[in-house]
Amino acid sequence: MKAEENIKLKPLDIQYYKLSNGLRVVLNPDNSVPVVSVAVYYDVGSRNEKPGRTGFAHLFEHMMFQGSENVKKGEHFIYISKAGGTMNGTTSSERTNYFETLPAKWLPLALWLESDRMRSLAVTQENLDNQRETVKEEKRLRYDNQPY
Repeated sequence: MKAEENIKLKPLDIQYYKLSNGLRVVLNPDNSVPVVSVAVYYDVGSRNEKPGRTGFAHLFEHMMFQGSENVKKGEHFIYISKAGGTMNGTTSSERTNYFETLPAKWLPLALWLESDRMRSLAVTQENLDNQRETVKEEKRLRYDNQPY
């Protein structure tokens, strides 16, 4: 008998909601650990880009970490880190997402941070120029610099 045959996973309690503003919420409550994860998915990715004009989804993923009306550049990371959490963002062809995992008592902080940057992202020329160069450098390192 293999060890994995003895493992019994409880079924997931997945709940779906749609807010009056159109935001879709997927909730999977699990009180077995005092941790929460918040993930915000935008249904936009590289598939939405036109030939010859690529990289915008990735650029805006980076822009989401450049501050907002109430949170200065870099503070989002600081708030989550000080709360004992981790965070990141990713882009694919189908979606762009941002996520935090932190102690459950800090759920209001994570939701507030996400709502603030969703509402009032700091889109400035300085941030655009800086992040455009960062994304170009990532492309050079990941794709253009491959030996095969």
